[in-house]
Amino acid sequence: MTLAGAGGVIHDIGYRQYGGQRFGRPQIVRALAIDGLRTSFGLGRGVKAKIFPVLLFLLMCLPAVVSIAAMALNPANGQLISYDTYQSTLRPLVLLVFVALQAPNLVSGDLRYHTLPLYFARPISRSDYPLAKLIGFTLACLALVEIPLLILWVGTISQVHGASAVWHQTTAFGPGLLYGALWALLLASIGLALASATGKRVFAICAVAIPLFVTWVLATVLSHVGLQTFQAVGGGTQPPALASLAGLINPFTVLAGFTDWLGSAPKVFIGGFGGGGGPVGRQAHLVGHFGPLYGVMLAVMLAAAIGGLLARYRKVGIA
Repeated sequence: MTLAGAGGVIHDIGYRQYGGQRFGRPQIVRALAIDGLRTSFGLGRGVKAKIFPVLLFLLMCLPAVVSIAAMALNPANGQLISYDTYQSTLRPLVLLVFVALQAPNLVSGDLRYHTLPLYFARPISRSDYPLAKLIGFTLACLALVEIPLLILWVGTISQVHGASAVWHQTTAFGPGLLYGALWALLLASIGLALASATGKRVFAICAVAIPLFVTWVLATVLSHVGLQTFQAVGGGTQPPALASLAGLINPFTVLAGFTDWLGSAPKVFIGGFGGGGGPVGRQAHLVGHFGPLYGVMLAVMLAAAIGGLLARYRKVGIA
């Protein structure tokens, strides 16, 4: 159909106006968060987009399955993995790869091409969009962290006997969930903030992976150096300051130190990382008297990451 007028001709090519219900900001944020969650695991995309998320998820669940199988074969072994620490080496490695690969998928493309993944019937604010991305990616990291804990808990309580044993496992499982939520929120925030620095996906992956990996290695090396020096002079009842403070430079070690500070019973430090000459207790208690400092650093990192993400999108909106 053609509409003629004095100023020209308008061609009606069949587009219709939207006549449905127009939802508000909460529904917009929810839709974006769900889209971010789906994008993190490659849902709605090709097979290649799902390979790494699925492999990382299975790898994260493997220790829980092994622990359950070991208990089934020999109940005297008991539970091999703690809820609050899970696998202190595997969890950082898996989350490092997951955050480095998937965070750019949520922010790099829209920053480079100035496009949105969804159409909206109402305008959105500059803060709604990054916050929705953060919620979606936090949920993805939460699934990666918490589902293995849930598998471990269900498998363990199915093999223990007595209400007291079930209650003991449940009370240990609760703090593990809270610690896992902190892991998910902090790493999702840092990952998105670093990935939003560039619109090119390859550069964004490097921007996330390199700082997290380098500071993690540096914190580990400095801690070992401090412990070796400490043991060379005879040791004592508290870890050296270098070993305690080295963990403040990396999110993984900050989270581990914060967990250790809140969850560890007082113990005498003997020196070393587990095994021979290790501390009495469930894990190496390296934070010493600096536990509150780890809590402060956790809050600072979280605030800086979320603030940086919001500032980045405000700058993009102004430009």
